[in-house]
Amino acid sequence: MDSSPSHPVIVGQVAGVFGIKGWLKIRSETEPLTNILQYSPWYLKINQQWRRFEVHTGQTHGKGLIAQLKGCTDRNQAEELVRAEIAIEAEQLPVLAENEFYWSDLIGLTVLNQQGQTLGTVSTMLPTGANDVLVVQGQGQEVLIPYVLDYYVLEIDLEQKTMLVDWPWDEDDSEQEEKG
Repeated sequence: MDSSPSHPVIVGQVAGVFGIKGWLKIRSETEPLTNILQYSPWYLKINQQWRRFEVHTGQTHGKGLIAQLKGCTDRNQAEELVRAEIAIEAEQLPVLAENEFYWSDLIGLTVLNQQGQTLGTVSTMLPTGANDVLVVQGQGQEVLIPYVLDYYVLEIDLEQKTMLVDWPWDEDDSEQEEKG
């Protein structure tokens, strides 16, 4: 069944096939990993087009996940889905409390420091043991900022698509501007 999500949020990828009955190995980007199995339908991006699939069943398998989609009953059908991104509609996500954000909300925000300097744009997030880290691309450099609310991350304005951080400007860039 073909259809495109109106507000897709990437939650994983089809990593491979499992067995001969259409099961798929799933790489989940949800926390915990098994949360991806709670969403249905999934939208899979195949040949640059989204296709809608209902999740029939899924489970943990070793350290990973496997799932079977309705209508995908053999290995050949499953192989056509390998490497497809998995998205859900943003509306399927639970509503968060105030000052809680999904990573997908933060990607693309313009990051400004307290001095009003633009550090760049959030390109991705890295999970670490202690806290997540913002990867900010801009000004020909990559800046890694710990995602610690009210300490490094002072304000997030989703409407203005900005994030205010307590993070210094790279001294090398500042010297180059002054010589400029």
